Amino acid sequence: MQGAMAVPALAPVTRQVSSRAAPALVPSGPESVLPLAAAVAELPVLDASGRRVQFGTLFRERRAVVIFVRHFLCYICKEYVEDLAKIPKSFLQEANVALIVIGQSSYHHIEPFCKLTGYSHEIYVDPEREIYKRLGMKRGEEIASSGHNIHFIHRDRNRLDHKPINSVLQLVGVQHVDFTSRSSVIHV
Repeated sequence: MQGAMAVPALAPVTRQVSSRAAPALVPSGPESVLPLAAAVAELPVLDASGRRVQFGTLFRERRAVVIFVRHFLCYICKEYVEDLAKIPKSFLQEANVALIVIGQSSYHHIEPFCKLTGYSHEIYVDPEREIYKRLGMKRGEEIASSGHNIHFIHRDRNRLDHKPINSVLQLVGVQHVDFTSRSSVIHV
């Protein structure tokens, strides 16, 4: 592309850095791959049709970034998902990564939430909060995983503590996304 500047490749993020003690589930590097507990992998989530899907099947055969949002009525989570909606599917396909949002709601709320946010990637709900409970989540989380392994977890400390999306994408090799929605100025 003429006039386009390449974004320099950055080293992948390999651990969560926090001002508080890290939760027991957080790995400290790429060699620290955690097995996903079978009890969690076997728990159901529901798709927009109300069809039950085992949580583990969402990433058993592929790499995935799984975003657990607090709930669909959370304004901050809504804005975060609106930004996730801006990630081109081609970027995810090039990196062979699935982007999955899990919410704590009825499956009936998935379609209106997707219309509201413009989100067209995969989305499911955990209406009974079983996965949230078993993973010790009280707020939202970002998880990068593949197979039965969790490679990275970010636990929000408060509702404004979402991990920057490009940091999570960088971890799984997805190219940088410009979320500014400003048109590029090309000097001729």
